[in-house]
Parts: sequence; C-alpha cells; structure tokens
Amino acid sequence: MNTTYDVVVVGAGPAGLAAAIEAKKTGAGDVLIIERNDEPGGILPQCIHNGFGSVIFKKDLPGPAYAYNFIEEAKTLGIEIVLDTMVLNITPDKKITAANSRDGFLEFEAGAIILAMGCRERTRANIRVPGDRPAGVFTAGTVQRLVNIEGLMPGKNFVILGSGDIGMIMARRLTLEGANVLKVVELMPCLTGLRRNYVQCLQDFNIPLSLSTTIKRIIGKKRVEAVETVKVDESLNPISGTQETIACDSLLLSVGLIPENELSKKAGVILDPLTGGPAVDENMATNINGIYAAGNVVTIYDLVDYVSKAGMIAGTNAALYTMGKSSSPKYYRLIPGDGVRSVVPQRINTSNIALKSSSTEILIELRVLHEFDSKVFIDIMDGDKVLYSHMEKYARPAEMITLRVDTSKLAGATGDLTVVVSSK
Repeated sequence: MNTTYDVVVVGAGPAGLAAAIEAKKTGAGDVLIIERNDEPGGILPQCIHNGFGSVIFKKDLPGPAYAYNFIEEAKTLGIEIVLDTMVLNITPDKKITAANSRDGFLEFEAGAIILAMGCRERTRANIRVPGDRPAGVFTAGTVQRLVNIEGLMPGKNFVILGSGDIGMIMARRLTLEGANVLKVVELMPCLTGLRRNYVQCLQDFNIPLSLSTTIKRIIGKKRVEAVETVKVDESLNPISGTQETIACDSLLLSVGLIPENELSKKAGVILDPLTGGPAVDENMATNINGIYAAGNVVTIYDLVDYVSKAGMIAGTNAALYTMGKSSSPKYYRLIPGDGVRSVVPQRINTSNIALKSSSTEILIELRVLHEFDSKVFIDIMDGDKVLYSHMEKYARPAEMITLRVDTSKLAGATGDLTVVVSSK
C-alpha cells in the first residue's frame, strides 16, 4: 500500500464501492477503500433475499449478487481494497489513522475522503424496553447474520418489535426456517418499512401485525419466557387495560437504524440533527473541504440502489475536487417545512451548478412526517413563491421520495428554500 492517495473511501458497502468506482472513472489516480470486515460488500452478503438492483441494473437481484457486480468492477479498475482494517481517526486536513492485525498502525493522506461507514441498529438500550434482562433479545440484523451466514437458529418462538424492513424480512426468513413468528408489534400508527415487505413477508405468511402497540415488559430470567405488549394512544402513551402477554423464547428488535458517524465527528463534520448524518450539498460535500459523505451514513435510505447512486455522486465530485475542478461554495439551505421530516441535501451549492458534467439535474430526497393516502404535492418555496412543484399519488414516512430537480427551476431563488408537503 501507498501512504498517499487521491481519494480514500471509508467503507466497502454499496455506497463506498460505487463512490470509489465513480472517482476512478472520473479521473482520480490512486483510489483506496478501507473496510473493517473481512470481505467487501457491507451488509449485502447476509441479505440473501431479492429486491436489489431494479434501478441500477434493471434486475431483481439478491444482496450478494448486487455487491458482486460492484466488487468485480472495482477490481477491474485497479482500485485497492484493504480489508480487516479499522479506521480510528480522520482529521480535517484529510489524514487517516487505521489499524489491523497484519500491519499494526497505518497512516494515510488523501486528496479527498469519502465517508461511507453505513449505519447501525438501535438496540434495547436505545429504546429502553423495561423488564428482565434474559438471553433471547436480538436485533434483526444480528439474527439475519446468524441464520444466513452462520447457519444458526437463535430461537423457536419469536415476537418482533418494529415493522422495519429487516424485521419484516426476517419474519419471513424465520418462518421459512421453521420458526414460529407469533406477532409483529409496531409503536407507530403506520409501517416503518416498505409496503411491499409488509405484503410479501407478513401478509403472504399470515403473520399478524399490531400497529400502535409496543413491548411493555420482557419476562424471563435466564431466557426470554414471554413479552407483555400494550396499546398506545396518539401521544404514544400506554393505554391501561390493553396489555397482552405472549409466551415466546425470543424477541427480535427492528426499531430503526442510526447513521454511523463517530469518524465524521472526529473530522469536524457538522451533523444534521434530523437525519443523524452529515449535512451535505447536492454534490455530497460536507462542511469540510475535500470530505464527502454518501449512503446510510448520511440518511437511512429505503432502497440500496439509491445508496449506490449517492455514492456515485460523491465519487464523481471527490475526484473533481482532487483535480482542482470544484469552486468556492455559495449556499442556499434546504429547510424541512410543513409535513416534511427530513431533506437531503441540506443545502445547494449554487456555484457548483455549472460544473455538472452530465446535466443540471440534482437529486433531492425527503421523508414525510405522516401518511398521505391520496395525491400529495411537494413544493420548494422561496418565501411565499413556489419555485418547483411535484405530485405523488401518495406519501408514507417509511418510503423516501426522490425529486429530480432541474436547477433552472431554482435560479430565481433569493435565499434559503423550504420544502413543504401538502394534500392541497
């Protein structure tokens, strides 16, 4: 390995692989990916179900096949990938400290860095479920790895807390492996995962779902023996008299994902409190010159194809930065307004618009606060003036809305812009 690279990517998941490939294609010289696991692909090797690649490859692929396409292209382009290596620190001047069992401590300097560390699951500690502390409480991703990679069944009778995509997918997987999935309970009044997973993973296997319901207590000393559920009101407070005790030996938690940003904070990157990830512009640039971020480290995406597309944008612009083809930033902020939970990017670099190599189109991705069952309108406002409007047939909090906005629509902006959602 060299010690100096044009572009260094932290993470070899779907965002990191795509970013490295696009950086190389754009003209970056030496490109390095640093990955803490013993193989590239991120979480994809354990995602053996279909549902990947419809946007990028126009195919319905399992996770390992989706990753394989990017891994092979990275090898063909001569991109270095160092595995089993943990990045320990990143500085604002783009110095990287890492370590592995082969080489000890490693230090690298980069012309540009792309943060692609992905995300992690919320645990029982994060959501503070009361009760005993027995064995048999798992996160959905842990069970996915045990079943799909290790070939181990961690229990027989499961209750699942949370209707996130991994949880619903594992409800189906566990059923196919012979386990009994007794019920999925969801705190919110609506799904937190994709509707297609609800249909294919729960309805098709007759697995009941209870919305506005949570776990009040875990029962059991050495091993989970039962869970006590309770209904909640509109303010998410427990409703007295609605408790139900369900005998089970395992509780699976599918209660959300958190962008992994310890390294981002060490580098001085500003995080958006709404997404938990770096605040970026439309080029996936952070507030630190030469440091970019992409994928689930920025915000939690609903489709892996869009994770990779974000990586492609970051890779292209990181390469342009190292080639001296980026400009001094001048920003308009994008602010979530009525009905909008979060929006990415958080700002638009108006001076970079002219540098777009293929078009003046930018991607704006947002999530809504609550369900809209009929036509919904997304407007980008400059004060009281509508600069851009888009209509969707419906909108759900679990499903990201992607806008492809021609920057000419925003040319008349006089300052910060607000994104609002309404049924009008």
